[in-house]
Amino acid sequence: MQPATEGGVRRAMPLRPALEVLVRLRKQQVVVTTMGAAREWPRLSDHPLDFHYLPSSMGQAPLIGLGLAMARPEREVIVLNGDGCMLMNLGALATIAACGAANYTLLVLENGVFEVTGGQRTAAPPELDFAALARAAGIRSAAAFDDLSTWQAHAADVLALPGPRFIVLRVQTVSDYQLPSPPPMQQRLKRFCRALEEAPVA
Repeated sequence: MQPATEGGVRRAMPLRPALEVLVRLRKQQVVVTTMGAAREWPRLSDHPLDFHYLPSSMGQAPLIGLGLAMARPEREVIVLNGDGCMLMNLGALATIAACGAANYTLLVLENGVFEVTGGQRTAAPPELDFAALARAAGIRSAAAFDDLSTWQAHAADVLALPGPRFIVLRVQTVSDYQLPSPPPMQQRLKRFCRALEEAPVA
């Protein structure tokens, strides 16, 4: 299905409210961030299970998150990836499908630009369907949203689908492209490892 348009412009939701939906639903899932999400998510969440250590690792977050999901199959893992990052590592989709991690969700924030390097357009044409790519790679639970109210209404159901899951959120670009370096890592990494070792509460 082609994305909805309004006046010839692809419909998209504001980025922060889209992420706030996840913040409200998030319980004890590991959340891995990179690029634009690594700027926005720490403004909304300071959770021991936030893996915020690879802000500029384009294309690497999906498989880092997959490794965490496979190492801790009892714990859900959500990876927040950009569409530019996804384009740089489309092969990860086949790997994710082949591994079949039921506790894994890859969420792509699609805005059509390489955000943190200044907003340059990606090579993707407007009709590119990331969810269709994921399904073609073998990920059966794939969905896409370009409307905030629809995402709010269906987010919990989509996150409960059999994993691995692939979700695309079509989001608006932002004016703040700056990606600050994360704070010193040692103490946060110790906190993350301790939280990861704890058994999740049912």
